[in-house]
Amino acid sequence: MKTIAGSFLTFFLFIQAITLLAQQDQQPMQSYSKYDFIPGEKVIFFDDFSSENIGDFPVQWNTDGSGEIVTTSLLPGKWLKITNNRSIVCLADPLVLPDNYTIEFDVIPQKDPSNNGNTSYCFYIISTPKPKDMKYGLARPGGTGIKFEFAYNNYYSAYYSDGTPELSGRTTENRQMADKKYRISIWVQKERIRIYQNEVKLFDLAKAMSKNFKYNMIRFSAGVPMVSNFRIATGLPDMRNKLLTEGRLVSYGIYFDVNKDLVKPESYGTLKAIADVLNENLDLRIKIVGYTDSDGSDAANLDLSKRRGAAVKNELVKNFGIDASRLESDGLGETKPVAPNDTPVNKALNRRVEFIKL
Repeated sequence: MKTIAGSFLTFFLFIQAITLLAQQDQQPMQSYSKYDFIPGEKVIFFDDFSSENIGDFPVQWNTDGSGEIVTTSLLPGKWLKITNNRSIVCLADPLVLPDNYTIEFDVIPQKDPSNNGNTSYCFYIISTPKPKDMKYGLARPGGTGIKFEFAYNNYYSAYYSDGTPELSGRTTENRQMADKKYRISIWVQKERIRIYQNEVKLFDLAKAMSKNFKYNMIRFSAGVPMVSNFRIATGLPDMRNKLLTEGRLVSYGIYFDVNKDLVKPESYGTLKAIADVLNENLDLRIKIVGYTDSDGSDAANLDLSKRRGAAVKNELVKNFGIDASRLESDGLGETKPVAPNDTPVNKALNRRVEFIKL
């Protein structure tokens, strides 16, 4: 009898844990009501590790230490787990970032058994004359950059090799916890940088990025987090002009989980900007069309794209008060790719939502 009772209790606690984890990733859209982040218009890097083998280190990345692709019971998809807190992990091919761009990624902090269970980790954006040398510029001198440390306190430090002053600051709020997913969104506009954790803006720094340097390296270090859905995009979309003048807006700022049609709450900034255009132009009617990449069957992709188009329409009606009679929805699956479905970046370009003026 005790064995049966114990088994039942174990099963009950397991179900509770799964329910709690599911609730963690289902924040309501309304919780993002002050979220003004809008991702860049042109995707220049994307990796969700979907094409990687479990246990391998991903081909688009480099490290001087160790890491591997894993799955987790916490959330779906594949994740890059950094397995040594002394490791540096960065992109294999350096990027020359423009004046305006956005960086986004999902992260699940992990307790580091080699560091007293610490969950902290660092993320850098760097300008370095040696972009193939991961360790060059780790500390001054040698590089210009900004470091964000996510720990018991969230901390930033901007450093410059041209002699200008160092900036630093911290916040004791919105601390990250182990085994919980967070969406980190970074928005750079020339010297200004804003960083968001989920729906909360952690820092808004007007003069943190040096105008005298081109940033060309992003880097994780000093922790053992799991990361996924890493996306870099350039340019701020001119939604008003594209909808009213050009009659078509292609959006990459509306997010769904793989093979799902539930609009994720980090889509709020993009949806609000579209709703603002509709509210300012009451005679404007639009058609919302979903598209997918070529993974999966044609029929499944067509059905998924139609459901996603309808889900976006529903969000505009339900959360932004747009009259449903002004909106139509459809989906065309994988039938009209804008890029070959041969790389993670190109597949990300094909997964899109288009808004067409009627």
